[in-house]
Amino acid sequence: MHDKPTLFFDVGGVLLTNGFDTSSRKLAAQRFGIDYQEFQTRHEMSKTAIETGRITLDTYLRRTVFYRPRTFSIDEFQEFMYSQSQPIDDALEWVRTLARRDSCHLFTLNNESRELHEYRVRTFRLHEIFRGFLTSCYLGLAKPDDAIYSAALGIAGCSKTRALFIDDRPLNVEAALAAGFQAVLYTGVDPLREFLKEHGLES
Repeated sequence: MHDKPTLFFDVGGVLLTNGFDTSSRKLAAQRFGIDYQEFQTRHEMSKTAIETGRITLDTYLRRTVFYRPRTFSIDEFQEFMYSQSQPIDDALEWVRTLARRDSCHLFTLNNESRELHEYRVRTFRLHEIFRGFLTSCYLGLAKPDDAIYSAALGIAGCSKTRALFIDDRPLNVEAALAAGFQAVLYTGVDPLREFLKEHGLES
């Protein structure tokens, strides 16, 4: 175990917009002229499988959208999905600065499909910030399952007392707290900096 604190960051809703959330799916339905409720029902039935790496994005899209002929292609729809990813305010650049200070170890701990995750890593150069990506698609586990938090500690080589978790969803924060992490609900960079300062990390 190392001495530096380890920060585990959610990505969607903290550093970047959520990759393909409810609002993005509604936009997609409008943009491509598909029935949103039917799309949403099929999405919910396939969500866990794609986020834990059990199906590919291509399979997900064939199950949720392309189960019948469309006037647009899978590539067009996928390009729209990727376009929904954007930085949130100045959070990403602030974390990039934090990484350069080398005062802590930084990992992601997030739920995401493999293809979308890897697109976001490439596009926003997340590999320059984080030591590793503890992503549901690689671990076969998803937040808020208890097992993903214990797996994160083991992979990062971090004790519970030195683990700080940041997420924008209350349930994920509650689960991290129950697992023994120090955890905070993300509401912006300034409140997060105060939280880190309270835990001995100047940021």
